Amino acid sequence: MPISAHNAQAIIDHAEAKAREMGLAAIIAILDDGGHLKAFHRMDGAVLGSIDIAIRKAKTAVLFQCNSEDVWDYLKPGAPAPHLELTNDGLAPYGGGIALKCPNGGMAGSLGVSGGTIEQDTKIARAGLAAFEAMLR
Repeated sequence: MPISAHNAQAIIDHAEAKAREMGLAAIIAILDDGGHLKAFHRMDGAVLGSIDIAIRKAKTAVLFQCNSEDVWDYLKPGAPAPHLELTNDGLAPYGGGIALKCPNGGMAGSLGVSGGTIEQDTKIARAGLAAFEAMLR
């Protein structure tokens, strides 16, 4: 079940609300199940460099069907796939990218957030994930 434009916007709205609550200006990117941009939002004042980072976090999550930080275990120094982050036009193997999975385990898409610390980005992304999960109920 690919993510709809309506659902993507609801995810962005929830993530943006969390960012505002935290006093941050963030970039929020939603990709479909094929890794293509479905929806995008740059809050006023968000750093331009975060655009690419948010999209790469989302791309990492959808391509590997996991949260973006989970890929780090495969490419960190001494791991089985060093330099994996250089594949697929560049990955972002740190927190803030979340795979959006359907109840049957299929991929609906992913979301990526950038604009704060890794911990802040992850909190904002989890707010978006909560909105997605609420849609599935």
